[in-house]
Amino acid sequence: MRRSWKMALSGGLRCCRRVLSWVPVLVIVLVVLWSYYAYVFELCLVTVLSPAEKVIYLIFYHAIFVFFTWTYWKSIFTLPQQPNQKFHLSYSDKERYENEERPEVQKQMLIDMAKKLPVYTRTGSGAVRFCDRCHLIKPDRCHHCSVCAMCVLKMDHHCPWVNNCIGFSNYKFFLQFLAYSVLYCLYIATTVFNYFIKYWRGELPSVHSKFHVLFLLFVACMFFVSLVILFGYHCWLVSRNKTTLEAFCTPVFTSGPEKNGFNLGVIKNIQQVFGDNKKFWLIPIGSSPGDGHSFPMRSVNESQNPLLANEEPWEDNEDETRGYPEASSSLTVETET
Repeated sequence: MRRSWKMALSGGLRCCRRVLSWVPVLVIVLVVLWSYYAYVFELCLVTVLSPAEKVIYLIFYHAIFVFFTWTYWKSIFTLPQQPNQKFHLSYSDKERYENEERPEVQKQMLIDMAKKLPVYTRTGSGAVRFCDRCHLIKPDRCHHCSVCAMCVLKMDHHCPWVNNCIGFSNYKFFLQFLAYSVLYCLYIATTVFNYFIKYWRGELPSVHSKFHVLFLLFVACMFFVSLVILFGYHCWLVSRNKTTLEAFCTPVFTSGPEKNGFNLGVIKNIQQVFGDNKKFWLIPIGSSPGDGHSFPMRSVNESQNPLLANEEPWEDNEDETRGYPEASSSLTVETET
């Protein structure tokens, strides 16, 4: 009875947490809906007097608004991609692993599995990265998200404003959302500013529209400042082929820590997120190369050279990248969550 009561309480708390996790998204949606009303109705239809100016404002506004909402939708509802089955312990291996009481035998089981997989990053101590919650060996750049309760390929961070984990499957959409958000706020601020001045000077009579126009400029500027900083930071990350997690914790490879281990040069780094076809760079359609389980890395010689390791590669030469090295046969294992 007591156990069932605890299970019911735990289930209720999880349900409440899932509901509350949508509050930031709801706040953003309400702000966007109000901004649409304030710009289209209160500014363009009520305040702006010139028909030509109304049409121009509305056409450009809706073009930006469509891409802004489209990328936001994709950022929210594109599910994080998880490692495929070959990285998981099989049912029989999982049973043997859990029933095995000798740690050295457990380690050997995981070492044998790691040898067959394209994994070349390690924990800080040089051990194989194993998730004891999902029972899998983590692919390179994969991390366990405690909020989503799953391992996410090329995890960047968990974003409460989209209530989703940002990773390989939706990082492009998230960057596009930031870019169109900045453009959306900038467009509103620049087109509203002239009428803000007129209302401030008392040249326009409508008191109701005045409130919306003044507040619209304030909100647009406030969001623009915060978003342009965040977008600039992620542009810096993309230019160096890093995730947010990798920026705070340097990836460790079989050869040791390498802060530029995935850095292929600016152009190739951008292509790693947006793809080779430039016509898809501005459209929220999946075009990132690969499957998220393995990634090209810089050459061994370059990354191990203390002079070259501190330099950023700017040219896209074939010797800058390498195929994947042979996995080491002498590995230690450490569980990581």
